[in-house]
Amino acid sequence: MKHIDASLMREMFLSGANNLYNHYPEIDQLNVFPVPDGDTGMNMNLTFSSGAKEIANRANDDDLYGLCSSFSRGLLMGARGNSGVITSQIFRGFARATEGKKKLNAIDLAACFTSAKETAYNAVDKPVEGTILTVIRESSEALSEYVNQSVSVKEAMAYLLEKARESLSHTPDLLPVLKEVGVVDSGGAGLVTILEGMEAAIRGKFVERLNEAEPAPMPTSSPYAGAQLSEDEEGYGYCTQFIVRLGGEGKKPFIERNFKKFLQNHGKSLVTVRDEDIVKVHVHTLYPGHMLNYAQQFGEFVTITIENMSEEHRNITDGRTATDYAVNHAAPFEEKQEEVEAPREFIAEKDIGFIAVSSGEGLDEIFKELGAEALVSGGQTMNPSTDDFLNAIAKAKCKNVFILPNNSNIVMAASQACEVLQDSDINARVIPSKTIPQGIASAMAFNPEVDPDEVFQTMKSALRKVKSGSVTYAIKDTEISGVNVTKGFYLAMKDKNIVSCVKDKKAALYDLCDSLISPKSASLTLLCGQDISEEEEVSLLEELNERYGEAVEITILHGGQPVYSFLVGVE
Repeated sequence: MKHIDASLMREMFLSGANNLYNHYPEIDQLNVFPVPDGDTGMNMNLTFSSGAKEIANRANDDDLYGLCSSFSRGLLMGARGNSGVITSQIFRGFARATEGKKKLNAIDLAACFTSAKETAYNAVDKPVEGTILTVIRESSEALSEYVNQSVSVKEAMAYLLEKARESLSHTPDLLPVLKEVGVVDSGGAGLVTILEGMEAAIRGKFVERLNEAEPAPMPTSSPYAGAQLSEDEEGYGYCTQFIVRLGGEGKKPFIERNFKKFLQNHGKSLVTVRDEDIVKVHVHTLYPGHMLNYAQQFGEFVTITIENMSEEHRNITDGRTATDYAVNHAAPFEEKQEEVEAPREFIAEKDIGFIAVSSGEGLDEIFKELGAEALVSGGQTMNPSTDDFLNAIAKAKCKNVFILPNNSNIVMAASQACEVLQDSDINARVIPSKTIPQGIASAMAFNPEVDPDEVFQTMKSALRKVKSGSVTYAIKDTEISGVNVTKGFYLAMKDKNIVSCVKDKKAALYDLCDSLISPKSASLTLLCGQDISEEEEVSLLEELNERYGEAVEITILHGGQPVYSFLVGVE
C-alpha cells in the first residue's frame, strides 16, 4: 500500500477514536496524584469522539484536506482539559499539512506528523518533556528520518507506532514524579492508543467500538497494567445523582440500554428513571466526573448532586443522618422550567464582563454576586470543552469578555475558545486563574467602569496575591514526594504539593493553613465543600479564629463544591 486517500484516512481516524474509547478508563488510572481527578482518558476520549462525529457521515468523500479539516474542527470544539487541547492541536497540525493533497505517501505522512508536532509545541507556552509532547516529537522525528520513496504507508505507520511506544516507555525517565509513582504519562498513553487504532486500520484491522459492558482487556505487558483499579480498591466513592434533559444541538441520540450498560460498567447501585425527555440517575462511583461527562453527550443537566460516601459511612457510624437518597429514586421529577436556547450568536449588548468556571451551588452564587455574566459548569473531574466556553461567551453578550478558568487543567480550553473568536467582533481573553480562590480574588478586582485593558491587567495581577490550597481524600495507597498516602485519608494540598495525609479532615485543614499563612499574610478565605454542614462551618470559624485570628482576617463561605472538603485562599 503506497497511499492514504480520504476514505482510508477516515477509517484511520474512526479506528483511533474507537480504540481510545475502548481503553480510556485504563488511561484515567495513570494518575500521578492520588486524588479523584484522573480524567485524562475521558478528556481525550470526548475530544476525539467530537472529531469522529464530524466525519462519521463522510464515507464517500474524496476530499482529503476537507475531511482532515472537519475532523480537526470537531476536535477543536470538543477539546477538554490540557490533554484534549494538545490532542486537538496535534491533529490540527496534521490537517494543515494535507492541504492541496489528494493522497498521502509515506513521505507526506511523515510531513503531516512533523506539522502535528510543531503545532502542538507552539500551542504550549512552557512545554514539559515526559508528556504527550515528547511522544509526538520523538516519534515524528524518528519517522522523518526513516521514510523514503520505497517505504509504504503501512510500514511508515507501523514504525511511527513502534517509536511512539518506545517514547512513552521513557517518559518516567524525563519526569521523576512518574517514576516515583510507577506510571507512564497518561496523555502520551492516550496518543499511543489513538495511533494503535490508526495503524490497525491501515492494516485492514479496523477497531470496532466495544460494548460498554465489555471493556477491552489490557495485555499484561501494557504500560497501563500496573495502574488498573482492582476490585478491592473501590472503597465507598461518591453517591452521584443527576437529571439530564435529553436532546439539543450537537447531542448524541439517547439509547437507554447502552446508557445503562456504561453506568453499570463504571459504577454500582445504579437506578435510572426515564420520563419522556428527562432521565434521572442514581449511581455509586469512584469517578463522578466520568459519569457526568458521559451523560452530557446526550443532553444538558437540570440538577447534579454528589455525596462523598466515605463521609456518609462515618456519619452512620457516628449515629448521624446519611444523605444518600437512593430510596427515593421513584419519586416524581421536580423539573425546572428552562428556556429553549436560541442558536448561538455572538452579540455585544454590553461593553465588558466576565465569565467563570464554577462547581457547587455556593460557588455559583459567589461568582454571580461578584458580577459574572455567565457560568461554565465544571471543575477538577469535569473539564468543560472549548464549545462550552463559546456558549458562555455568547450568553454573556459582551464586547470585551474575560474568562476565569479557575483550574490549571481548564486554562488551555478557555484559551482555545478565545482563539476561535479572533476574527470576530468579540474580544475574549483568559485571566489564567488556576484555583477557585484565585478566581474569586480576580473577580473582586473586576471594575466595568474602566478601560478593558486596565481591567485585564488588574484582574490578572490579583492572581499573584493569592496562595491556594485544598483538602480532598486519597483514592489509593502510595508514596509521593516523601509523604506516605493512605487511601481514604485526607490530603492537604498546597497547589500540587502534598503537605500531609491524615485521617481527620480538620487536621488536614490545619496542616494546610499552617503551610499557607506567613507573616505577610493578611486574610484567609475558606470555602467549605458539599460534605461540610452549617454547624461545622460555625465551629470551624471559631476554631480558625482561635488558631489564626491574630495573624489573618478569616472568612468562611459555603462553596458546596464536590470532591474537595475545603478550598483555601490566603492573601
